[in-house]
Amino acid sequence: MKQARGDTRARNFVVDTREELAKIVWPSRQQLLSESAAVILMVSLVATVIYLVDNFFTWGSGKVF
Repeated sequence: MKQARGDTRARNFVVDTREELAKIVWPSRQQLLSESAAVILMVSLVATVIYLVDNFFTWGSGKVF
């Protein structure tokens, strides 16, 4: 009896998962590439700003201390 219930749960899980995956709107290749490029650009810019600010404070603390 317990095994039958477990099989039903597993089957329901698979069915529900497939239904949810069917609802996904996948991006087009163009959209994927442009958004990925935007993310890489923003991460690079933020990393550069953090690097420059860190170097500025390192330089400033060297002058003070």
